[in-house]
Amino acid sequence: MNINWSSDWKASKKPSKQRKYVYNAPLHVRSTLPTSHLSKELKVSLKRRSLRVRKGDKVKVLRGQFKGRTGTVERVDTHEMHIFITGIEIVKKEGRKALYPIHPSKLLIQTIDTNDKRRLGGQK
Repeated sequence: MNINWSSDWKASKKPSKQRKYVYNAPLHVRSTLPTSHLSKELKVSLKRRSLRVRKGDKVKVLRGQFKGRTGTVERVDTHEMHIFITGIEIVKKEGRKALYPIHPSKLLIQTIDTNDKRRLGGQK
């Protein structure tokens, strides 16, 4: 991890600098980065465009070989920026199945897990 990481960094047009910012970010900042867009119904009800993906959320895959499939988030890897979804798995060479990692930008949140009352800052 880079000691020179700064939270004051605003933005850059260069994708390499954007990737470097994420790569060097500390874990407490990185945990807020895996966000996905909300479905139309959730956008209207929550008055937000996107939300952090959490375990228990129901999501739909928008891109890639699993496009159109829906499932529940089983695990979120904040360090590698991967989301693992129940039912979306690949068969490995030795025959066992493994969950397939998907980037949060390729997902659409359809329903959110409302077990945590503080998740939306006191909202429903």
